[in-house]
Amino acid sequence: MINANPLTHALLSVSDKTGIVEFALELSKRKITLLSTGGTAALLKQNQIPVIDIADFTGFEELMDGRVKTLHPKIYAGILARDFDEQVLKNHDFPRIGLVVVTLYPFEKTIARDESTFEDAIENIDIGGPTLLRAAAKNFALTTVIVDQKDYSTVLKEIDEQQNTRLETRFQLAKKVFSHVAKYDAAISNYFSSIDSHNQKNQVPFPSSLTLQFEKKIALRYGENPHQQAAFYSIENNEPTAAIGCATQQHGKPLSYNNINDADSALECVLQFSQPACVIVKHANPCAVALANNLQSAYEKAYSADSTSAFGGIIAFNQKLDADTLAKIIANQFVEVIIAPGVSAQALEIAEQKPNLRILTTTCAKTSLTSHLEFKSVNGGLLVQERDNLPSPLKLDSVTQRQATETEMADLLFAWQVVRFVKSNAIVYAKDNMTIGIGAGQMSRVFSAKIAKEKAEEAGFSLIGSCLASDAFFPFRDSIDQAAAAGISAIIQPGGSMRDEEVIAAANEYNIAMVFTHQRHFRH
Repeated sequence: MINANPLTHALLSVSDKTGIVEFALELSKRKITLLSTGGTAALLKQNQIPVIDIADFTGFEELMDGRVKTLHPKIYAGILARDFDEQVLKNHDFPRIGLVVVTLYPFEKTIARDESTFEDAIENIDIGGPTLLRAAAKNFALTTVIVDQKDYSTVLKEIDEQQNTRLETRFQLAKKVFSHVAKYDAAISNYFSSIDSHNQKNQVPFPSSLTLQFEKKIALRYGENPHQQAAFYSIENNEPTAAIGCATQQHGKPLSYNNINDADSALECVLQFSQPACVIVKHANPCAVALANNLQSAYEKAYSADSTSAFGGIIAFNQKLDADTLAKIIANQFVEVIIAPGVSAQALEIAEQKPNLRILTTTCAKTSLTSHLEFKSVNGGLLVQERDNLPSPLKLDSVTQRQATETEMADLLFAWQVVRFVKSNAIVYAKDNMTIGIGAGQMSRVFSAKIAKEKAEEAGFSLIGSCLASDAFFPFRDSIDQAAAAGISAIIQPGGSMRDEEVIAAANEYNIAMVFTHQRHFRH
């Protein structure tokens, strides 16, 4: 079912008028009759492009300020007609409408505005547009449909080649339309599900019905293990953002499932810092984090903190990757992925030495999330929560007799920013703006502290005078006893245990400064 007949009629009805004048002009030059609605028709007429108003075409005037205009048999018969319907078109003197171009009312942009009202949302729910798109996409065998201005040039090129588009092109355009309309309907559904009544101004954070849509970005060789199939999907987002789903691969072999998962953790962590920072991640846990005056120094500090775990890890930076830093990394270790806000041309030249090294770039060097929610699948369901976006404590209380010094407080806050990206139970030892020991993912907080201590000692660091961060409160004083034996001078933790007084007393006993944040950072 390939439409060999030349395109004769096109219907244009766009909310986003980017490029429509130029496209319409090109169609007109190719002797294609243009049908259009309201504002689109007015714009084309202003530019002296021949166009027929829908009302003139159907012989039925637009109603209700244009809300009823395209819902007419002459339009839908022309769009939906198949080969065997040709006689029906002739009997009614209906032309075949072989090209439909529609962009929908900006519902999502409307509800995203702070000043937007419920009435604004209602007015920006498109009715005719999705119907036209669905009709044309359903009949892709004979009808070309465009919902994305990027496809204008492709359609024009094929019209020039064969006076119509190829069947495969029409199919791909139809797939894009059905996905677009589904996303549009999902946004409306989620919006309505998030409010209790039509006069309620504030939306509830979690709608009663949640519909999500992600775009397949890449097929992956396999998942966490070779026997698992996998793919990577991202949230469609046109705004510059520092997110793994929006990253661009600049060099290296294809990414794996584990690469993407680890790079996400590394990127989230490194973007908490404004000073040049390096984060090295292994199995979704930071194994080393450091700040310095430049990237190379930050990397050298981080690498020295846990060179063993760094092997085969993911490295994230919050500034453009330069040639000297990359050269140092290559000289030191095997690395799977490096992610940064940018990469210099000289660094990319050096990367040619390592064809398998994956280098990813993001669009900005600051935290910029595509969603304030995060999702975790469970068997038969989905867990949804707000992101843990509180890197700095809202309130700090010094609860011990000795107050933390200025230097200790800087290290405490640094460690606190890191510990929220470490799997629970999490313990971070830090000194001089670098981690010197990290304990992650243990069933006992005491064992996390032991692991962090062993890592520090293995790397040749002394814990004397260092600071400790814990993602949750200490249920017993045993962790304080352990910290004191190691030489820890200051501790930051949420507090809130039934035995806080016992824990504080232990800190006082050892002259350890302790700060409560009153916020927990579990990460599972």
